[in-house]
Amino acid sequence: MEINIQNVSMVYPSGRQALKDLSLDLRTPSLIGLLGPNGAGKSTLMKLLVAALLPTTGTIRVNGSPLDKAERQLKSQLGYLPQDFGLFDELTVYQFLDYMAALKGLNRPKDEIQRVLKAVNLEEKAKSRIRTLSGGQRQRVGIAQALLGDPAFLVFDEPTVGLDPEERIHFRNLFSQTAQERLVLLSTHIIEDVQSVCDQLVVIDRGSVLFSGTPAQLIQAAEGHVGVFWESESAACQGLHITARVNTSRGIRCRAVAETLPDYAAPEEPTLEDAYLYLISRGAV
Repeated sequence: MEINIQNVSMVYPSGRQALKDLSLDLRTPSLIGLLGPNGAGKSTLMKLLVAALLPTTGTIRVNGSPLDKAERQLKSQLGYLPQDFGLFDELTVYQFLDYMAALKGLNRPKDEIQRVLKAVNLEEKAKSRIRTLSGGQRQRVGIAQALLGDPAFLVFDEPTVGLDPEERIHFRNLFSQTAQERLVLLSTHIIEDVQSVCDQLVVIDRGSVLFSGTPAQLIQAAEGHVGVFWESESAACQGLHITARVNTSRGIRCRAVAETLPDYAAPEEPTLEDAYLYLISRGAV
């Protein structure tokens, strides 16, 4: 699958502009991490990609065809977990997935439901009513419904929210395996999830793309802009974006990103989180 986004802008009826002249190319196979602060336009972009919204200006093409003409084809190959996904609390997990399978027009729902229940480790909860599930288990039901039908294009908005560390690792591996032959878009605030599995990153802020490339390329762009120092070495941290403060027996050790590091800061190798924060801090200037 290939999705081309060209010069897309989105203005809501309230007048708020969510996206500004945004262009991207998404191709199978890829696991793409979508990063950005709250209000950056990530959810709006995902709603456009699943044809839940139409752009104010610009074009979106799916395999060369305009999205408005390819909408039926797209939705037949789509698995989507929005951030505000709702569940029917009085249904059992199996009944809910059976309902979602019917909406997708699946021919053999029983086998497919068993497959996704196993994938998300909810086989033992198949007969449980959704209202009895924990937050993490409810999130896994949402992931399961997105996987129904083995779609070619998967869009997940904050899929690991509410999951414990072991569950997050399980789903990171699942997303990685799924993306070997598919296009998967993963929006999250958890940098560790992105660093572990994504081969591409897209960072947006205030409706515009700040970066599109590999995690290694983003880290490379932050080299020479990350440093550590003791808080006592500087009364003021002007021009520095503090990313960590650790209490030690010697005092408070600070880690920061900056366009130009002060003399008292010892350079450090950047992490992906450092690189992301450096990029966002530059975009805010």
